[in-house]
This record gives sequence, C-alpha cells and structure tokens, in this order.
Amino acid sequence: MSSETQTALVAFRRPPGQSSTDAVTAEAPERARRSVAAPAPTSGNLPHAPDRTAAGEPPTGFLRQHPSASAIGLFFVIATAAASFLYWDNAQHFQTTDDAFIAARQFPVAPKVPGYVTAVPVTDNQHVAAGDVIARIDDRDYRVALAQAEAQVAAAQAGIEDIDAQIDVQHAQVNASQAQLSETQAKLIYAQQQATRYGTLTREGWSSRQTGELATAQLYQQKAALSSARASLTVAQRQFEALKAQRSSAVAHLREAQAQRDQAKLNLSYTTVAAAQAGRVVQLGAAVGEYAQAGTALTMFVPDKIWVTANFKETQLDDMRPGQPVTLEIDAYPERTVYGHVASVQPGSGTAFSLLPAENATGNYVKIVQRVPVKIIIDNPPTDVALGPGMSVLPTVRVNATPSLYERLRSWL
Repeated sequence: MSSETQTALVAFRRPPGQSSTDAVTAEAPERARRSVAAPAPTSGNLPHAPDRTAAGEPPTGFLRQHPSASAIGLFFVIATAAASFLYWDNAQHFQTTDDAFIAARQFPVAPKVPGYVTAVPVTDNQHVAAGDVIARIDDRDYRVALAQAEAQVAAAQAGIEDIDAQIDVQHAQVNASQAQLSETQAKLIYAQQQATRYGTLTREGWSSRQTGELATAQLYQQKAALSSARASLTVAQRQFEALKAQRSSAVAHLREAQAQRDQAKLNLSYTTVAAAQAGRVVQLGAAVGEYAQAGTALTMFVPDKIWVTANFKETQLDDMRPGQPVTLEIDAYPERTVYGHVASVQPGSGTAFSLLPAENATGNYVKIVQRVPVKIIIDNPPTDVALGPGMSVLPTVRVNATPSLYERLRSWL
C-alpha cells in the first residue's frame, strides 16, 4: 500500500480535532514496532498459523466452547422431531373440520281451522312432550257444526229403518200375492173340470145348455183371475226391488252424513293445537284474543331429534365410512365431550343441491376443493342444556381404528 493511501486512511479514521500531520506522526512509530516484531520469512520456510493451544488461548467452535448448551439444544431438536412425528402419525387417524353445525327438521306450528285463540299454555323456549297443548282456538262454532252433522246422521239412519220396515211389509205382500195366485190356479183347475163335465152332459142331453154355458163362463173367469193374480205378484215383486234401491240410496246418504259428522269432529279436534312430537317451542307468536287463520304459524317448533351436519372437504372422505366413531366438541359448552357416529355421506357436494348450483360448463372454470355434507348422529346428547339448529360443533372422526404410536405409548406409560 502506498504512503499516500495510508495517509488518507489515517486521516479518515483520526479522531475529531486531530490534524492529519499528528495522525501520520502517531501512526509511524506503530508501523515501526510491527516491522521489528514480525520475523522475516526465510527462503525455505512458509509462514504458518500460530499455535493457539501452546499460547494458552481457548479452543475455537461453539460445540467446544459450550458443550452443555449444545447437548441440551440437540436434545430439544430430537424431542421436537419425535413429537412432530407422533403428532403427524396420530393426526393421520382422524379427520376434523370447523365447518359443522347442529341440524334439525324444525317446522312452523299452525292451526288447520280459523278462529280466535283462547289459550296459549306454553311460553318461549319451553320443552313440551308429544301431545302437550300449544294453543286453543274457540270451538263453539265447531261444536254446533258437529251437532248438526250428528242430527243428519240420525235422520239418515231413521230413513233406512223406515225403508227396512216397508221392505218387511212388501215381503208379506209378495207372500200374499203368491198365495192368491196358488188359490186362483186351483180354482182354474176346478173350473176346467166343470166345463169339461157339463160340456159332455150338455152334448148328450143330460144337462141343460144354460148349465154348460155357466160352467164355461166360470172357466173364463178363473183364467182372468189367474192372470190378475200373476200381475199382482209381479207388481209386489217389482215394488220390493224398488224398496231395495231406495234403501241403497238411503245407505249412501247415511255414509255422506257420517263423513260430514267425522269432518265436523276433526274440525273440532283441530281447535286444540298440540305438539306432534317432543321438542321445544321457539319464537312463539300466538297470543290470546288473536284471530288465527288456517295455516298461519303460531310458533316454530324444534324437535328433540337433532344431528350434526359436518361439511368436510372432499379430500377428507377417502377413508370415511358410516359407523365410524366421532368426538364432538360443542362451542357453546366447551367443557363437555359428546360422542356420536357417522350416519351417512351425502352423494354430492353442498353446492350441487343449492338454490343456484354452480354451472361449471359456462364461464371461466376455477377448480376448488368442494365441501360434502356428512350426517353425524349424536349418541349421548346432553339433556340438561339446550341444543338447537345452527350451533357450531367441532367434530373429529376416527377414520383409522388402528391405535396410533402416540396412543400405544400412552397406554404403555
């Protein structure tokens, strides 16, 4: 290095307030001392690194300087790697998602007949059993309608009984006509015998002509009586058939009246709005004195039968099967652990059954992982807390029944 360069470096590094001349003067003796202390290399020997150990200096390198800290660090690295492997191996036995909610088939409760609400014996969020009354509607009009229908049924039954009596009378009339016909037939036979007898006597001169003509007239009279008896029997039989037809019509009228009576009974029963199954009354809107139209919702009803709908990614379904055990953590009750099992996997993604499904054949297509709903049945639902649709759940499905290495180690320890 030239003297000018050294002078410039000294001037650059000099302290403030010191001139360049003083800096050069102070630097010169230092260079002289270094030149005297450094031995000149000989032609046969190359310069070598000084022996730090012989000079009493400590060994270089972090491991040699800090052996304990190095051992501890190595231990933590191995422990972290082992813990990571145990976590990874254990995680392969389970599938979980945070896109899961409690579901139920909730529905509105509405009356089938209109009327004024006279009683609401339940309150908001109350649990009711099957058959418990939720609301009552004024039933006076429906009781009157039922009484009128029952009167029509009684009238129809009386009409049938009257026709039955007429049929019995007609049976007797038919029997009488048949007896009269038999009598007429016997008289006709006798008249025929008389006419034959007197005809022979008249021709032989043993009887007067007047007697023969009288016998012939009686024969004709009995023939006419026989025809009349047959006609009377036919009329009686036809009247019997007519009465049977009238009875069939009366029976149909009775059935119609009975149907109207049954409908009136149903309408009267509809004035009591009861729970069809066990559940909770939610968003109660019915009030005493309110006029409720048929089909107007009085309240929402959430049945006790609930389940969990978990929307897993389609890449998580490879090993998922119905019947696999599930551990459920409910966000509202984090201290509780609920168990269940996989009931079914929906045959299609959630978007495929939405109101406006995705049209992948049109527009620009971007492939994304789809969500598939999985139905999970709760095996031991808690009864002392309220669970309802929409509450968040964290399900963990065990997709591999073989114990993981972590589980085996924990059982051994």
